[in-house]
Amino acid sequence: MVAVDWPGVDPEWSRTIDVPSTSGADEPGTVRRWHLLDNGPQLSRRGLAPAGTLLCVHGNPTWSYLWRTLLAAGSHPEQQPWRVVAVDQLDMGFSERTGTFRRLADRINDLGDLTAALGLDGPVVTVGHDWGGVISLGWALAHQQQLAGVVLTNTAVHQPAGSPIPPALRLALHPAVHKWGTTTSDAFLRVTHALARPQLAPKVRRAFMAPYAGAGRRGGVGNFVADIPADASHPSFAALRRVAEGVRGLNVPALLLWGPRDPIFSDRYLKDLIGRLPAAKVHRFEGAGHLVAEDRDIAGPVFEWLAGYGGDSTPVGGGTVSAAAAQPAVPRQAESPAPAPSPTPSSPAVPSPTVPSFAEDSGTRFTPLWEPLAELAAGAAGGDTAVAEMAADGSVSRSLSWLELEQQIAAVANGLRQAGVRTGSRVSLMVPPGVDLTVVLYACLRLGAVVVVADAGLGTRGLSRAVKGSVPDFLIGIDKALAAASVLGWPGRRISVRDLPPARRRLLAVETSLAALARQGKLPTPVLQDPDPDAPAAVLFTSGSTGPAKGVVYTQRRLTAMRDTVAATLGIRPGARLVAGFAPFALLGPALGAVSVTPAMDVTAPRTLTARALADAAAAIDATVVFASPAALRNVLATRIGLGQAGQQALGRVELLLSAGAPVAETLLAEMQRLLPHASLHTPYGMTEALPVTDISFEQIRAAAADAAAGHTAGAGNGVCVGRPVHGARVAVIPLAADGTAAGNTPVTEPGVTGEILVSAPHVKESYDRLWLTQRESIRTAGWHRTGDVGHFDSAGRLWVEGRLAHVVTAPDAVVTPVGAEQAIERVAGVGLAAVVGVGPSGTQAVVAVVETLPQARRAGPAAPQLAARVREAARTQGVSVSAVLVVPFQPTDIRHNAKIDRTRLSRWAAAVLSGGRAGRP
Repeated sequence: MVAVDWPGVDPEWSRTIDVPSTSGADEPGTVRRWHLLDNGPQLSRRGLAPAGTLLCVHGNPTWSYLWRTLLAAGSHPEQQPWRVVAVDQLDMGFSERTGTFRRLADRINDLGDLTAALGLDGPVVTVGHDWGGVISLGWALAHQQQLAGVVLTNTAVHQPAGSPIPPALRLALHPAVHKWGTTTSDAFLRVTHALARPQLAPKVRRAFMAPYAGAGRRGGVGNFVADIPADASHPSFAALRRVAEGVRGLNVPALLLWGPRDPIFSDRYLKDLIGRLPAAKVHRFEGAGHLVAEDRDIAGPVFEWLAGYGGDSTPVGGGTVSAAAAQPAVPRQAESPAPAPSPTPSSPAVPSPTVPSFAEDSGTRFTPLWEPLAELAAGAAGGDTAVAEMAADGSVSRSLSWLELEQQIAAVANGLRQAGVRTGSRVSLMVPPGVDLTVVLYACLRLGAVVVVADAGLGTRGLSRAVKGSVPDFLIGIDKALAAASVLGWPGRRISVRDLPPARRRLLAVETSLAALARQGKLPTPVLQDPDPDAPAAVLFTSGSTGPAKGVVYTQRRLTAMRDTVAATLGIRPGARLVAGFAPFALLGPALGAVSVTPAMDVTAPRTLTARALADAAAAIDATVVFASPAALRNVLATRIGLGQAGQQALGRVELLLSAGAPVAETLLAEMQRLLPHASLHTPYGMTEALPVTDISFEQIRAAAADAAAGHTAGAGNGVCVGRPVHGARVAVIPLAADGTAAGNTPVTEPGVTGEILVSAPHVKESYDRLWLTQRESIRTAGWHRTGDVGHFDSAGRLWVEGRLAHVVTAPDAVVTPVGAEQAIERVAGVGLAAVVGVGPSGTQAVVAVVETLPQARRAGPAAPQLAARVREAARTQGVSVSAVLVVPFQPTDIRHNAKIDRTRLSRWAAAVLSGGRAGRP
């Protein structure tokens, strides 16, 4: 027995066992002493029968202490019991120092000897980290009759040919560094421990160091590093290759939990593992690194996965999933709902309480996104303009007819296929909206490739995180994007948009160009086969306004459903002419059969759209539809002076204005109505995961506001009215609890009940990309996507959005949603944008109003007494008691929409100011 003084470890778990060797580095029969952390005897003493065994294998230079949270979870009285055996490999942790160099194959054999001595039968789930991942997989391959599943955290089983091993490992292997860095000193241990994010607590760090006090205890650390098979000449290379290839044949559930900020095992190794275990559940913990088991709670996810909660997997330890868990929950209706208005294109009927699955339309004919393009190209409209882009001087800089567009798409698709793009290949598109992006997007979709769209609106850091996390096979970009790829180390074979000079191509590691592929693709090639409708087609990244941007996976079928929903809801038909100041609609335009033009603006910065640029684009195609974000519309109004008669006439012919991405103020719409006098103004509500969800017109917004003011309609008011569900969608809420959470699972549509908004529709996302936990959370109410927004219905069936669930303020006597109070405050003279945030511990938060003043305040800080009084009074009209009022020159907003206020950032800033900190800009 080893003396135990390690935080988080029950002394009863620590044990040693003598194990006779059967093969490997030792003579058969040699007895070696192993140290384990094993909760098996404890479970037996309590009379608990475990569902199976987790066999946990650490890497270098950790030890069994790494798995203490799994041991605790497996022993928890409210958790299904699992035996957890966390081993200290020989020469590591508190196991015997053998004095023998042990290679990969030896360690796999050693582990088999140990499990035989323990009498482990089944089911066994292996858990591995670092090089313990490879060893655990080697054991799994040799014991498949006992194997029930595989869990891996930051590890690798394959080093790509021609690609060097990570720099940190190259340094550790260098002859001048190796012995001193890994054995003579404790540098390798300290560097590894420093990779934790956040840093390890001192007691935890000391526990990790405990088995390796002195050079005589660190020989195994150095030998482990020396056994890294850097290339095919290494003695352990063959064993590693056997494991790597053998993994492809494992037919058991797998869970991959990953820390992306790992300088050793980067996302490229995760991608390789996914290729070998394609059915694995995958979750990347943004911000976590190499020691992911220390950085994040992995015990919760592991035991959720073992139990198969939610019906998305078979319980690994046996048992069944309730049939009810896999059925969509039916929303509870009000006892006496008000009659729904007659359905119109902009006002669909209130949805039926019958809730089919997301894929309810799967029995209908699947019409690919590109089919309308082909039909228009082949018909009388073939010579008409299909897509255009504008120059800064107001002229059309480039355009393609429907026939030319179809020909270009076919040529680029063929060229991409010849360049190696295949079904399932990930292609990151770093191309601004316009002709080139339209061509390459539809070419990739026709090939069955998966387009990855993460725009520069995420900022350099967010964009880099998104690209690296999606691990594209190809990256197609403009010169600026390719330069960023070189500097920031983005993955993927690189293709430029235009032909580049040879020197520039070499500098940016560019293989070819879209122009060259189009020329090459014009040669005769086999006819392309339509891809599987239910295969992934796109990974679209969210705005990142409430945390790291998430990749949202859409299948071909769901993208098509999005197109059909937009067409049915908004009446956009072939022949429409669309000015798209928002990238998703620029790309949907051709699929709708609409002529599309991108105005002269930076679409990643919506506030750069001017009235002149909008009018020029509208005039160029005689536009009937305009889509622009609220921030873009504000700048259009700010720059409308001097627009000129021709520009006014062009905007006067617009029939439909769409604006989304953030709440749109009624006053803003009123001003836009004067600028576009003949347009019907609509503000669809939606998100990257489901676009759109509801729709409402300007007239309907005014009617809803009048209902709220008069009190004629129950539930009207306190938020932004976003209308009724769009064609094919159902919406409900999960009521908020007293602590501000939406922990229930019963959807309701009763008027006046505030809760998390749920949506069910054929065009809802397929999943989140490599975010298994996030996906599970979003679908934990079966048959619904949980949006993270909060709101309520009124008795007319209209939805009112009150803010984000993450921004709900939990005051001592109330749960406060921010939007209603913010709207009231923004009506105060001298106030522009307002934000309501919470400061302090949950349940006792103070409600703080942060306002952007008009004119702009010179500095941030407490508001003047008179303004503060007016703000408090406005908030009281919504039943909100404001404790403090602060002013800022500018509200911090998201980069993509320039409109979503970053309330989380403001909350941190307000807390610092109110505690006496310096009132710099938030």
